[in-house]
Order: sequence, then structure tokens, then C-alpha cells
Amino acid sequence: MPLVHLVIGLALVQFLYFLLAVGKARETYKVPAPATTGNEVFERYFRVQMNTLELLVIFVPSILLFGQYIGAYIAAALGAVYIIGRFIYFSSYIKEPKSRSLGYGLSALPVVVLLVGALIGAIRAAILTL
Repeated sequence: MPLVHLVIGLALVQFLYFLLAVGKARETYKVPAPATTGNEVFERYFRVQMNTLELLVIFVPSILLFGQYIGAYIAAALGAVYIIGRFIYFSSYIKEPKSRSLGYGLSALPVVVLLVGALIGAIRAAILTL
């Protein structure tokens, strides 16, 4: 499971990077805290951060459970696709929000696979212990 833990750590570092980018955008586009609106480009940065947070809530437990019940190497590979997808999402959303589909798909699909696999694995393990 060390690879799974490494991928989780990288995903959290990525989120920290997005958080710092929002802080810089807040300063660049003159959007004082606690405001979350006021400049369209700032709002793009902010939405990337919030969308990533929304996915992280599902991603982290799903990759851990998938790694435990299905396989750590597959979980880590899916997690790597998620991270790459999030970077594509970040850059495309900032440039033109309508172009975010590839990045979104490359990050949301692995999360869905991890979640479904985690649930199937947990159900299978629960049945075997009955």
C-alpha cells in the first residue's frame, strides 16, 4: 500500500498547490477575502479548488478501500490518472472553462472506478466473513 499512500500524498500536495494558486489569484485580481466573486478569472481558480476538494472527499477513502480489497497497484495507477486529470482540468479551466471536459473526465472517471471497486470489494469481504 505504500504506492497508494504516495499517490494520496501527491494528491494532497496538488490540492495545496491549487490553494496557493487561488491565494495568488485573489491578490492578482483584487478579490479581497472573504469574497469568492468579483473577477471571472479569479472565480475560475476558486472553482478549480472547490471542485478538487469535492472530488478529494470521495477519492481519498475510495483509493484506500480499493487498494485494500482489490489491489494497491491498480489503485495507485488510477490515482495517478486522477492527478494528471486534475492538472489538465486546472490548466484548461483557467484558460477556458468550456474546455475542461478532458481533465474532468480523467479525474472523475478514476474516482468512480475506485468507489465502485471499493464497494464491491467491501461487499465481497463482508459476505466471505458471514
